[in-house]
Amino acid sequence: MMRAAVCKALSEDLSGLQLADVPVPDPGPGEVRIKVAAASVNYPDLLLCQGKYQLKLEPPFVPGLDFAGTVETLGKGFTEWKVGDAVAGGVRHGAFADYVVAPAATLQKKPDEMSFETASSYQAAYLTAYVALVRRGDLQAGETLLVHGASGGVGLAAVDVGRILGATVTAASGSPEKRAKLEAYGADHVIDPAPGFRNRVKELTGGRGADVVFDPVGGDIFDESTRCIAFGGRLLVIGFTSGRIATISSNVPLIKGFSVVGVRAGEYGRQLPQKGAENLDTIWGWAREGRTRPMIDSIVPLADARDALLKLQQRGVFGKIVLKP
Repeated sequence: MMRAAVCKALSEDLSGLQLADVPVPDPGPGEVRIKVAAASVNYPDLLLCQGKYQLKLEPPFVPGLDFAGTVETLGKGFTEWKVGDAVAGGVRHGAFADYVVAPAATLQKKPDEMSFETASSYQAAYLTAYVALVRRGDLQAGETLLVHGASGGVGLAAVDVGRILGATVTAASGSPEKRAKLEAYGADHVIDPAPGFRNRVKELTGGRGADVVFDPVGGDIFDESTRCIAFGGRLLVIGFTSGRIATISSNVPLIKGFSVVGVRAGEYGRQLPQKGAENLDTIWGWAREGRTRPMIDSIVPLADARDALLKLQQRGVFGKIVLKP
């Protein structure tokens, strides 16, 4: 048996998420069982336990996308890895546990310079940022990027990827403390996304507006972003952490000449496997070269998984929360 954070019932307050003993999973052909050293918390984990995610699972199930650890058992038909190898990767669920099973072909060698905690916090955030900004947003060097929700794990990764791509990055956060941290992190500009932020964006861009808007918030933020996006701009829909899914009349992007683009990083890789593999190679290559700057907010025991998800929901996080089995 092993310990795992098990969602025993879907619930808004996550009361159905409890630490429990469950059977250790066995790897099938082409799979690997990993002893989890660290697993990070992502917004889809929260939505999954509330029954609000596009992937619907019937309880009981173990949430958890991102992990890092050591290879413990090999399934049949795969010999690239050996027992004891330090790896990192992602699954759709199952990482909030002592052990997780993952397809061997999807694993990445943990960069030597990365701790297990940092490696576990990396893939989902940077993959989302890369697919959004490169594959879907076509962000070019010299363009302007506006990142909403910039202090969260995905938003902070978007700030970092925007920097790597040579964009001028404006990071938005509603917390003065987080705005100070974003300035120290290296965002070119930092703004408060309170109503009227469009005026500040227009001021920073000489009246033109942002070329690319990265929006994991939705709601009022989406609505006002349509008023400070440049002609030819791309408004990237990442998620709806505000709780309201925004709508838009089709004449607005027509008249203003911008595109509304949906982003699903995992689905992008499932639909386009070759490009999906290239995406992972790129972001992990950046990690090995030391080009990226992932940030950990806190490291907490696996038993505190519910509290970690609630803190994420309450926007009390700068970077990623990591769980330790």
